[in-house]
Amino acid sequence: MVNKTILMTFLSVSLASSVLGSSTCIAAEQSKLRVNITTDLPSITVIDHGKSVVIMRNQNPDHTVDPDYAKTSRDCPPFCIQPMQLLPGVHTIGELEMLQFLKKRAEGDKSIEIIDSRTPDWYRKGTIPSAVNIPWTQIYRGSSTYEPLVVESLLTDTFNAKVQDGIWDFRGAKTLVLFCNGPWCGQSPTNIKELVSMGYPADKIYWYRGGMQSWSNLGLTTVQPPQ
Repeated sequence: MVNKTILMTFLSVSLASSVLGSSTCIAAEQSKLRVNITTDLPSITVIDHGKSVVIMRNQNPDHTVDPDYAKTSRDCPPFCIQPMQLLPGVHTIGELEMLQFLKKRAEGDKSIEIIDSRTPDWYRKGTIPSAVNIPWTQIYRGSSTYEPLVVESLLTDTFNAKVQDGIWDFRGAKTLVLFCNGPWCGQSPTNIKELVSMGYPADKIYWYRGGMQSWSNLGLTTVQPPQ
């Protein structure tokens, strides 16, 4: 009986040591980064144009902001500060919420679409990994490049909406997460306002107000789309 008790005690201690060792290894792996996203989130991995991309913060504490986003002032109009609450029902989010959407999308949640609303010239300079480019000029009815059939195809094929006899059904439509250059940029707000005016449910729309300026200023990974 004594030997059995000793054996059980030994096994319990061994198991506890193993679990502790595993936890220590995980913590050590995370602590390899000097600059984490949060205390318990060093990075996430997404798929961008068929390739794995690790989203993390720049590890150089002396790194400075991208010159494209270094300006404090731009002519207003058109570059005016946007409100925190864009429209009733539309959700305003920050970086951590954006990362959660990116993570869900990477894990196979096809009900989410991450949208860079900027014009292609801005998009080509660098974007958030796994975002698709749907410029505001494509959706906005006042744009010279607006084409109703293109927008209808976008709503049905990309956003999973349905239309019958000219009546839109958005019940099965995707959750959209939109962004542009920053709080002074009107490109994603234009897309959002246009979508809501078409009947897209406001509560299915999330707006990353900080956009590329906040993303870049925090040193988070960006990618350039393939040419």
